[in-house]
Amino acid sequence: MKPEDFDFLSALLKERSGLVLSRDKGYLLESRLLPVARRHGIKGLDELVSAVRARRDATLLRDITEAMTTNESLFFRDIKPFEIFKAKVLPDLMVARQSSRTIRIWSAASSGGQEPYSLAMLLKEEGAKLANWRIEIVATDISVEMLEKAKAGSYSQFEVQRGLPINLLLKYFKQAGDKWQIDAALRGMVKYREFNLLDDPATLGRFDVIFCRNVLIYFDPPTKAKVLDRISRVLMPDGVLYLGGAETVIGVTEKFQPLPGHRGVYGLANGAAHPLPLERVAV
Repeated sequence: MKPEDFDFLSALLKERSGLVLSRDKGYLLESRLLPVARRHGIKGLDELVSAVRARRDATLLRDITEAMTTNESLFFRDIKPFEIFKAKVLPDLMVARQSSRTIRIWSAASSGGQEPYSLAMLLKEEGAKLANWRIEIVATDISVEMLEKAKAGSYSQFEVQRGLPINLLLKYFKQAGDKWQIDAALRGMVKYREFNLLDDPATLGRFDVIFCRNVLIYFDPPTKAKVLDRISRVLMPDGVLYLGGAETVIGVTEKFQPLPGHRGVYGLANGAAHPLPLERVAV
């Protein structure tokens, strides 16, 4: 690939998705974009770049962006965040929201739906405790293809074996051929929307809990800071932000502060003690 073509495509991807590619990732561009070129009747990457330069075709641009987006996900990924949610975050929010009996959760960059459905299963398991409560899970992703997969709620044997306890598989899924179909009631608990994290999330409303895990690692520091700043504006004052285990707000933004004792869990840095004393959780 010509250096100027790599620079053009990497700049395009950063503009559209925040993804930052170093020069040693040229092979990744070639392996993921050649199928896109073929799908659009374009012979190779040279012609693909020329086509994008000549006509900013929305479908082509979307396909290029989606092809480069990492869509790795699994059920109950790094189990600890979900244990903390069930053992401490949810009970404390139920006390804090007793008057409204409403809790809103945002699963950002939700990929194939494993994260929001994991949350839905946890909530379903709480049963009577959440009777007469309105729990809304909003799941967003930049990829239309991934959103359609998530809405369908159909997973391969390999996908359900990754992190999903067997008792929950048998309780909330039915086998259909070589796939496992998630229960319709669980699918109904999640609202899926196309959303780019580079955009303003104010259109999504405000949230009590935000999962934005394992996506900021693909952004450069200025982009991370902008995304976290926007997220801070839609998180309730006593809300909780989850990031991935390899992600941090330290040195990136002053909008959030780590909540003691739990890697990857943050509250707003508003100068007041956080109402969710997570350091006391025992799971």
